[in-house]
Amino acid sequence: MEHEVSAANYKDLVLFLATAGIVAPIFKRLRINPILGYLLAGVILGPFGLGRFIHAAPWLDYVTVDNPAEIAQLAEFGVVFLLFMIGLELSWERLRLMRKLVFGLGAAQVIGCSLVLAAGAMALGQPAPAALAIGAALTLSSTAIAVPVLAERRRLHSDAGRATFSVLLFQDLAVAPILITLAIVGRGHGEFRAADLLSLAPAAVGLGAIVLVGRIALRPMLKSVAKAKSEEMFMAACLLVIIGAGLVSQMSGLSMALGAFVAGILLAETEYRHEVEVKIEPFKGLLLSLFFVSLGIRLDLSLLVVKPVVILGTVAGLLLVKTAVVFGIGLLMGLGRKAATEAALILAAGGEFAFVLLDNAMGADVVPPAIGQAVLVSATLTMFLIPGLAALGQRLGRKGAPPPVSEAPTGEPDRVGPEPAGQVLVIGHGRVGKLVGDMLGRHDLAWIAIERDARLVEQGRRDGLRIYYGDASRVELLERCGLATARAVVVTMDAPEAAEAVVAAARGARPDLAIVARARDARHAARLYELGATDAVPETIEASLQLSEAVLVDIGVPMGLVIASIHERRDEYRKKLNRPDALGGKRRRLRDASLR
Repeated sequence: MEHEVSAANYKDLVLFLATAGIVAPIFKRLRINPILGYLLAGVILGPFGLGRFIHAAPWLDYVTVDNPAEIAQLAEFGVVFLLFMIGLELSWERLRLMRKLVFGLGAAQVIGCSLVLAAGAMALGQPAPAALAIGAALTLSSTAIAVPVLAERRRLHSDAGRATFSVLLFQDLAVAPILITLAIVGRGHGEFRAADLLSLAPAAVGLGAIVLVGRIALRPMLKSVAKAKSEEMFMAACLLVIIGAGLVSQMSGLSMALGAFVAGILLAETEYRHEVEVKIEPFKGLLLSLFFVSLGIRLDLSLLVVKPVVILGTVAGLLLVKTAVVFGIGLLMGLGRKAATEAALILAAGGEFAFVLLDNAMGADVVPPAIGQAVLVSATLTMFLIPGLAALGQRLGRKGAPPPVSEAPTGEPDRVGPEPAGQVLVIGHGRVGKLVGDMLGRHDLAWIAIERDARLVEQGRRDGLRIYYGDASRVELLERCGLATARAVVVTMDAPEAAEAVVAAARGARPDLAIVARARDARHAARLYELGATDAVPETIEASLQLSEAVLVDIGVPMGLVIASIHERRDEYRKKLNRPDALGGKRRRLRDASLR
């Protein structure tokens, strides 16, 4: 055969999958952040871990990574997908309201920390160009670790979380100018010229192109794919948006992650947002874990033995300087003392972009390789401490603080997602769903609709309704649409199997939820009650009752007696279909008991 399959070619992939399948469950069981597990696994599997002993034990070659560079290149997509998902939960209006934090606190943090760290490097004997490069590299914090840690602790949208994310966003924006500055210093002329400023133009053009094309073509493209009703095509379209925007951003001199972030913001304002989130979440989790493994692979712990004073001193100095500077700037920018403390501790560690900046600086002969490697090891070691620093910051932030009333400042609208609490989820927006939504609106009850037909979604959006495209039988989509805080779920779909899947998913996630479902006939209603529906409305029975009501009124039976008899008959049917041992019967009895 021309291309033979060799098991050795897939060894690194198998090692990573084994790590993802083994490390994360073990660390979660031990209640330790899985990120630390992936970093440690990378150290062990890398050339500076078990790879050092291959000459003594050749069999170790089977459990070590051969091509760290290839893994690192793929792992970069972890940060790209992370920033895209963050963008999906924001909006242009939200970013506008955050501009003070992004361009105020973020800019002050980058400038302040860079100057202080550079001054420290110069005091230790480094020349000015090298000191500035080291200071700029260590200033940048880890988006890939800090954001998931904040999200896991439900702190991403607290005052400290918003401040932290704003600084991280500005740091991503600052990477391109810093790289351009390093290139100028590396060429040796040491000062800016007008031609150097023009090198920023491609970045502006690239971002403008992403925004323009996204505004014009993004919704029509996803609408066309959604109409095809193909899961594979929709997933391919999502990946195209993320990777395409990232590549345009990279070709413009910016990071791929920034381009993906902008694409996420553009998608956040469309009806396809929640479906895209569900589709991309597995990719993001898998690639982020690969990213953390790749960071561990690059960590040469032997330098810690050779230069312990330098490495540990750099670690301590970095944490102290960044904590102090960010805390001071936070107070000056109006953050509370507790929020400033939490944000300062989370941002104190180094980040993944330190590798990018220092690699460029060493390649341009701005930073000596020996110094650069030592700084990289120090920065990576601080990244191991981020979960602990976040826990410490949260503990200090809560100490003596009154219970928070709301994470969002007064008068400031919250982000695009998750959806506001206390709404009714209407599953299906055909003729029945529209009528249900209309009746909810007449009683001033907030509601959200989920519909699988792209044409109905488009029509609802034109009417100004809050409706999203997606398959509501997946609990992940229901959760994205606010299932955890929903008042009720109304299933109006006419497909029996689909309705049953939605009822089962919703009941499994929310045992206390009121679920009202449309049923085709009595048998279908009984099945829905077994799956956990609080109320099931059979079309055939309801049609018969309405016909009976109409004829009784028309022949002169008093309206009050007719209504009473209809209600009595409906209750008889419900008791017959919703047996006491059915899950829906148990939920209904608990609900009735709580209302007494």
